[in-house]
Amino acid sequence: METLLLTRTEVHTLLDPLELYPEVKAAFASYSLSRQIPAQRAHSVLPHSDASVMVLFPGLMFHIPAYTVKDHAKFPTQSPSIKGVINLHDLDTGQLLAIMDSTYITAVRTGLSGALGTHLLARKDAKSVAIIGAGVQGKLQLRSLTYLRTISRVFVYDTSKERGKSFASLMTEELKIPITVCKSLDEALYDADIVVSATWAKDPFIFLNNVKKGVHITTLGPDEPGKCEVSAELIEKSLFVCDDRNLAVQMGAIGGAGLTISNIHAEIGEIIINKDLGRLNDEQITIYGSVGLAFQDLVAAWHVYQKAREQNVGKYIDFLG
Repeated sequence: METLLLTRTEVHTLLDPLELYPEVKAAFASYSLSRQIPAQRAHSVLPHSDASVMVLFPGLMFHIPAYTVKDHAKFPTQSPSIKGVINLHDLDTGQLLAIMDSTYITAVRTGLSGALGTHLLARKDAKSVAIIGAGVQGKLQLRSLTYLRTISRVFVYDTSKERGKSFASLMTEELKIPITVCKSLDEALYDADIVVSATWAKDPFIFLNNVKKGVHITTLGPDEPGKCEVSAELIEKSLFVCDDRNLAVQMGAIGGAGLTISNIHAEIGEIIINKDLGRLNDEQITIYGSVGLAFQDLVAAWHVYQKAREQNVGKYIDFLG
């Protein structure tokens, strides 16, 4: 059997975030309800400044007859900073069904999962958003959030003023939402109902005295050991929700802040199943810490694979020939 090869451009044409969203949401619920094999992430640094490589496996979901293994490299000084491929295998035989570029899939599934957690935990009337980190993920998080709720105002802060200005120019034109480029982190956080942070930070920079009551924070930076955005004190004073308890401690926001599994209130999949586990009142601070899980790659890759076959997109190669 031949293997389907899909480039980044082909994946981009096949993957519609709005089509994928309900599949991602259902998969989170399924993962928290019954997972026989937990998602795993094998991480290693590389001999370059801040560069690393990670393998996410096995991407499993009970209704999909396939699994994924993703090779995922991070080079913060490069563009794009995240590169890799997703290998899609037949679940029963191990046959390599497809190899596809992972850059856009990773961005979209992370954008959707972050927006999902944000939307479920933020106050119903929350409309002002602070984006901390004006990179690709910051743009995708804001765009994904507008699929789910009305956003009236955006504050953006990045250590690079030029990135902040570029973000504001691009996203204002696309979303038609007023965007303020902030000179400081405090300015961005001051009046935000929702804070979304996607940075490479290794030390916490969002503290209890930075944010107002009732705020929701989504922290996406900590996805490997040694990264942290939100302080331990703030997490302890908040209702903290993650995508996977064990990984949140091993390499996510909880471990990065030096805390333990006892500081985790619930997984986002559990809140999808039972909304009573979510925000208790409008004064409460909520935090969603997402590491990123292998089943998200499977859901997206299977979606792309099916559409590619329907539309006759991509080329085939016989690795066993």
